[in-house]
Amino acid sequence: MSRTTNGLTERYPAQLLVPLVDMLVVVASCVLAHWWRFGDMQLPERYVLVMVLMALLLVVFNSAFGGYRRWRIKRIPTLLLRLLLVWLLVAVVVTSIIYFAHVAHRYSRLWVGMSLLLSFVMAGGVRIVAQQVLRHSRLKVLATKKVFLVGPDQCVLSVGKGMRNAPEEGHVLAGVARLKMAYCEQELTHLTRRISESGAEEVWLCMPLGMGESIRAIYHALRHHTVEVRFIPNFSDMQLLNHKVSEVAGHFSIDLSVSPMSGVARMVKRLEDITIGLFICLLIAPVCLIIAAAVKLTSSGPVMFKQYRTGANGRKFKVYKFRSMKIHQEKGKQVTQATKADSRITPVGAFLRRTSLDELPQFYNVLQGRMSIVGPRPHALAHNEHYMDLVESYMKRHKVKPGITGWAQVNGLRGETDTIEKMERRVEHDLWYIDNWSLWLDLRIILATVLKGFINKNAY
Repeated sequence: MSRTTNGLTERYPAQLLVPLVDMLVVVASCVLAHWWRFGDMQLPERYVLVMVLMALLLVVFNSAFGGYRRWRIKRIPTLLLRLLLVWLLVAVVVTSIIYFAHVAHRYSRLWVGMSLLLSFVMAGGVRIVAQQVLRHSRLKVLATKKVFLVGPDQCVLSVGKGMRNAPEEGHVLAGVARLKMAYCEQELTHLTRRISESGAEEVWLCMPLGMGESIRAIYHALRHHTVEVRFIPNFSDMQLLNHKVSEVAGHFSIDLSVSPMSGVARMVKRLEDITIGLFICLLIAPVCLIIAAAVKLTSSGPVMFKQYRTGANGRKFKVYKFRSMKIHQEKGKQVTQATKADSRITPVGAFLRRTSLDELPQFYNVLQGRMSIVGPRPHALAHNEHYMDLVESYMKRHKVKPGITGWAQVNGLRGETDTIEKMERRVEHDLWYIDNWSLWLDLRIILATVLKGFINKNAY
């Protein structure tokens, strides 16, 4: 039972198996819905096209939402909520395409709705059943793997704690060897004998990169054994970004700091920006005209304020805002942050900054492709030069497009950064967002921005 169950989940991982299941579920649901609606299981060609569109959209959106990553250990309410959001998005896209293509009269609305409802119920049911079967078998020690941990005390304790906190993953402790220094030949022989006697199926080398010689020696000592060997590097002293293992130029790579916005994720993010950005631009157009008139009539100078900021991958771009300050000249390249009761801010500008309405022109930056609706807020170039040496990993926040709102902003980290600690907290939140990006997280941040309002006591 153990070897069979483990072999199935490893040979056919969720990233490959679950998308296939989703597509089969859509096909079955569409056929059943057609039989229920018309009494015939043979779909016309036009219905087949919609069925294929549904299947492709579900796989794309589920991939963007992280629906195929670690689904086996997600809480069922969270799992179903994400699935529901994906199915609702697919419903909106499919019905919009049918409507705008002027072919709505050729399709049964009951068939479309029933197909989506049945596929959601079936896909959710398959996931819940599979999750419960795997969890039950692992908690009952029917599908587990014995693991032997090797490494310094702190690293071994950290990995062991992770195993205890996730018993549903099926790893049980077979033994521990606490490594304090490099092994000699006699100690290596003793270690391999302990591993053999423990009955371990896997050996996890939990060590920092600096112990490369020990890793090589232990791996060499285990060359005659059939146990699986995994290297779990310790990066506790490093700020990682979207870390994973990949293959480049025929070599394995441990990615320490890479952008998550690539491939499908990049296309989904851009589609999100264009769709939501166009919708918001239409809504705010009258407000922007009123603001522009107010700025022009109450102070001399241009309506718009333009300033170079750092964009994705360090490229500079011009950010647009409604002008909120009197025309003034900074000394050299200095950029002075706005402070409370700043004399440079106009009365209209004070209101705009307090309500964040001065940021509305940045939706044009979004449509240009230079900004995103959600992302780290862009700082002035002078501030980047100042903080890049003071805050660790500061420049890594520029691995993605800057945003109008972000994870730091909805958590109250707005306004003046008059201390290093404030900037460190903002950067910490920005990097967490980049490392955990998903379409679902973006929608959460947009919703939080709307619900909490644009007014903030730290914005001046």
